[in-house]
Amino acid sequence: MSYYFIAQIKINNTEEYQKYIDKAGKVFSKYNGEYLAIDNNPKVLEGSWDYTRAVLIRFNTETDFNNWYYSKEYQEILEYRLNASHCDTLLVKRKD
Repeated sequence: MSYYFIAQIKINNTEEYQKYIDKAGKVFSKYNGEYLAIDNNPKVLEGSWDYTRAVLIRFNTETDFNNWYYSKEYQEILEYRLNASHCDTLLVKRKD
């Protein structure tokens, strides 16, 4: 069963956010995730959207997600993203 990590991000400090980007790929590659979409200008169909980036990542299992998100390596760089942006994130389970 797949799990999807959805992030809506409003970047406030591009230099600090870049520190996160510079290290995120290396950490991410260890944990069986797959970037499905990264969009800096998604089309809003309903409501309002006050963000600058949307990210969709698929993990095969919730364990894979947990191993990535709560890993020491990711937690060390997560502070860059949180300091540089406002983020709303979700973990969604695929319906079988």
